Amino acid sequence: MMIFLITFGFFLLVGTAMAVGYIFQNKTLAGSCGGLASVGIDKECNCDNPCEKRQERERKTALEFNLKNRIDVENL
Repeated sequence: MMIFLITFGFFLLVGTAMAVGYIFQNKTLAGSCGGLASVGIDKECNCDNPCEKRQERERKTALEFNLKNRIDVENL
């Protein structure tokens, strides 16, 4: 019984450490195969209008892309 408790405690400790590490990375969950994006599907639902969260993500992505690829007069 003591070996079981030690083993259970060890796995609990490792699981907690992995969870805390994942939380601090601040990433979304993704499958090892790439999920639906690997087969060319952008979203899970077939709705014409994406939800507010997706619209906000797309807006932020477009803004980051524009900021990265802009030409400054100061840099010329």
